[in-house]
Amino acid sequence: MQAGVSTACLYPRPLEEAIYDFAVNGVSCTEIFINTNSELKKSYANNIANMFKRFDMCCASVHPFTSEIESIMFFSDYERRTDDMLEYYKLYFNFMNTVGAGVFVFHGDKADRGRENYCERYSRLYRLGKEFGITVAVENVSRCQSSSSAFIRDIARMLGDEFAFVLDTKQAVRAGETPFAFLDAAGKRTVHVHISDSGELGDCLLIGKGNFRFNQFFERLNRYNPDANVILELYRNGFNGISDLISSYNILVKMLGIYSKEGLY
Repeated sequence: MQAGVSTACLYPRPLEEAIYDFAVNGVSCTEIFINTNSELKKSYANNIANMFKRFDMCCASVHPFTSEIESIMFFSDYERRTDDMLEYYKLYFNFMNTVGAGVFVFHGDKADRGRENYCERYSRLYRLGKEFGITVAVENVSRCQSSSSAFIRDIARMLGDEFAFVLDTKQAVRAGETPFAFLDAAGKRTVHVHISDSGELGDCLLIGKGNFRFNQFFERLNRYNPDANVILELYRNGFNGISDLISSYNILVKMLGIYSKEGLY
């Protein structure tokens, strides 16, 4: 398991500046949250790739700024929208190939149009991603159909090898469930985790500010998929400055170090 930090933590800091801030503070892996269309240009992607090379960093995943419209663009009855959106998402996949990212975060549908409809539309995007060497993974989001661990369990069974999962611990808590329920529902298909602490003070806290059972969670995740990425994702109002963020990242690295064959990385 590899630890990292999402650039979303520093929003609205420009993406390249957020990556630089991580680099000079010793973060070796990140998730990129694309914030606008111009950041998908090839020249911009090349600049980001060069920055990663310069600082010996890696990019585990990409989160699209178009998540909020995936419901109407991928899952409506107007199929031309789906075709157009599949074409547009190739821009993300090309970006990911340039910067070396492997996992694409997908929110999916907000409405309940049935599991078969969901699986059919998601499968099209999943297969397209595979053409680029990308794994498109459904994230549990409290305002989406994926908010239910039962839903994740069902589609995991229906899709089989054409399914991957991003587990967001804070979104599980917001949906009134435990992250463990989602982890068990997706099992070995859990390829990526958005991690934060939770407790009486909130559902998206710095590590150590809540009472989440990190050790038990990582032990179980390691049994399901020892190659999963674990990305620290906090909202900007959840910490005072980047030193807080880096402190949580360093704690996360130490937690995951015991599962690495080489020890702490």
